[in-house]
Amino acid sequence: MENQAFNNQLQNYAAGISISQVMRKVYVKMFLAMIVSAAAAYICTTVEQITALLFSSPVVYFALCILELIMVVVLTHKIAKGASSTTATLMFYLFAVLNGVTLSAILLVYTASSVVSTFAITAGVFAAMSGYGYFTDKDLSGLGSFLFMALIGLIIISVVNIFLGSSTMEWIISFAGVAIFIGLTAWDTQKIKQMLVNSTPEQTENVATLGALSLYLDFINLFIYLLRFFGNRD
Repeated sequence: MENQAFNNQLQNYAAGISISQVMRKVYVKMFLAMIVSAAAAYICTTVEQITALLFSSPVVYFALCILELIMVVVLTHKIAKGASSTTATLMFYLFAVLNGVTLSAILLVYTASSVVSTFAITAGVFAAMSGYGYFTDKDLSGLGSFLFMALIGLIIISVVNIFLGSSTMEWIISFAGVAIFIGLTAWDTQKIKQMLVNSTPEQTENVATLGALSLYLDFINLFIYLLRFFGNRD
């Protein structure tokens, strides 16, 4: 009995090391994607021809936003269907480039100092909530279902407010957005950890890419909503 218990402890310890190693890979991929996005955004705001093309018409910008959504759906579908890790990783970084292009508008609207300070605030909040999601023993699956429904509602209200133009509603949306993505950061982290526990060694690379995508989106959206509170416009 004692030998069996010891073997179980060794197996759990080995599994924990494996999960922590893959989780580090998740964060590295996410961090690299953010660098790619930052570089793309910087290029778009410093090359006048690109800036003129992107913002020559709202149609161009919104078309890029729609393309982003399509890429997320396609990437998720490809991973679910067992795409090669190279293909999945390449698509992820292509998405990061595209997202950087659309995020370039932020650099044109807000001061560089406020963007940097808000990024630092976002990083601190993200690290705290992702750490909580990773280490907590509490099951967050119920929270995830609630947050997903709240996110759908937030999207609908945001679209409606485009036509209403209510500043009060805009503040409510911003508060709700921060709360939702703070919660999603913890939930997604725990979900990634659970996916790794249930995945085979061959699947871990794609799980890492999918996890990096989820956390990347959580970080970027949290950053955008926080920027509405801490950002200073030029």
